[in-house]
Amino acid sequence: MRFVTIPMRSSIQVARRTFHSSVLRANTEVVIKVEPIARPNEPVENKRRRLLYQSRKRGILESDLLLSTFADKYLATMTAEELEEYDKLLDEPDWDIYYWATRNFDVTPLPDKWRDSKILARLQELSENKENNVLRMPDLY
Repeated sequence: MRFVTIPMRSSIQVARRTFHSSVLRANTEVVIKVEPIARPNEPVENKRRRLLYQSRKRGILESDLLLSTFADKYLATMTAEELEEYDKLLDEPDWDIYYWATRNFDVTPLPDKWRDSKILARLQELSENKENNVLRMPDLY
């Protein structure tokens, strides 16, 4: 589940036209929960292609590089269960994924649901870059 935080400071006048003025105060934030799109019965190859694209086109360069490299290395050999777990991981906010992958739990604590994740463990191992490779974006197929 993604959360969208909308700061209301600059648009308070617009908001007052929509909501009664006693509801919103200055410096109010509205948090909207956006549920991921359910894709029941999605063919496995379609899921792999979608996850490859979603790994590459995150919007934050650090996440793009890390996740697209991970997808390039592991996506083709993932089981259906691993694909489902990776799909759920990609539903998390980009910076959270990045900080979890780099084990920077002081910035973003790791939720209990990801503590035993094999996918996240592989992503963390990849982020360590033990071979000291210069990473670049893998080609999109």
